[in-house]
Amino acid sequence: QVQLVESGGGLVQAGGSLRLSCAASGRTFSTYTMGWFRQTPGKEREFVAAISRSGDSANYANSVKGRSTISRDNAKNTVYLQMDSLKPEDTAVYYCAASFWDSNWDISGRYDYWGQGTQVTVSS
Repeated sequence: QVQLVESGGGLVQAGGSLRLSCAASGRTFSTYTMGWFRQTPGKEREFVAAISRSGDSANYANSVKGRSTISRDNAKNTVYLQMDSLKPEDTAVYYCAASFWDSNWDISGRYDYWGQGTQVTVSS
């Protein structure tokens, strides 16, 4: 069992930056692929970024590629999402997730554990 707790969301102006954090419980954090997803009301949960167990490989959605960086610190059981040049369309609830699988990182059904989410609001 893994518990995930996100933090770092908030209100920011367009063009600004935010750094989301996700702290995981348990001693097996390094065995999980970690991902970030986001969701707005009435829409499907959308893949944002994911990072491999060791942190040496990452994938990004085209919508955030070049503006976001995912990273992890296995010693601290924490995964991060640095988001720069934020746009109003980045407004959403952002969720951290953990997966046993090492493939299909962009598919929400591949993830086994989810956090409660953190709200990101970007004003124009």
